[in-house]
Amino acid sequence: MSFNLAILTDNWREILDGMALTILIWAAGTAIGLAVGLAVAVVQLFTNRWLAAPLALYVAVMRGTPFLIQLFVIYYGGPFFGLDLTPLTAGIAGLALYGGAYFSEIFRAGFLSVPPGQIEAARMMGIGRLDIVRHVQLPQMLVIILPALANMTVLLSKETAVLSVITVNELTSVIQSIGSTTFAFAETLLFLALVYWAFLEIVTAAARRLEKRVGRFMLRSQS
Repeated sequence: MSFNLAILTDNWREILDGMALTILIWAAGTAIGLAVGLAVAVVQLFTNRWLAAPLALYVAVMRGTPFLIQLFVIYYGGPFFGLDLTPLTAGIAGLALYGGAYFSEIFRAGFLSVPPGQIEAARMMGIGRLDIVRHVQLPQMLVIILPALANMTVLLSKETAVLSVITVNELTSVIQSIGSTTFAFAETLLFLALVYWAFLEIVTAAARRLEKRVGRFMLRSQS
């Protein structure tokens, strides 16, 4: 059995476009998901239970159902709720909402990991609740939860492959299209796996580098 790599080189423009769109969706979905997760965690921990209860249900639903089903509901079920989203918008929204639920639990665990004595001391000094979150809890808990955040970011990059089911023309969709028209399924799928593996290795290496830099910064600030 021989591999025809010319099939890939002949379609390099489409492949690059698909890769660029995949990275864009991943970056946008992760950034929005981080913001959603932080907001949900703050509301759950520092507001009344009437606001926290619906958010707890959101987290439970998003974590308890497959990402594929969530995409179908957002894209195909959206018009029933007045949301007529494009495939790209639905993909980013789905990735952000899915990631936001997991990020919220990571942030919540980080907030709870800060020693209560430090929070109480800040209150005794007259520091407001918002300032305590910003200046006491956030800096400490970010160092603790950074590995978990990085791991979730890596997992979200793999979930982008699912977006092809709602006709988002990202890398998986492009590769599948090339394989269907040329019948070179072995070459295209192997290439797709290698690209995702390389991308994940780059993201993982960047996350580890960031962890080390943050750790060194915290050590210098404490000395």
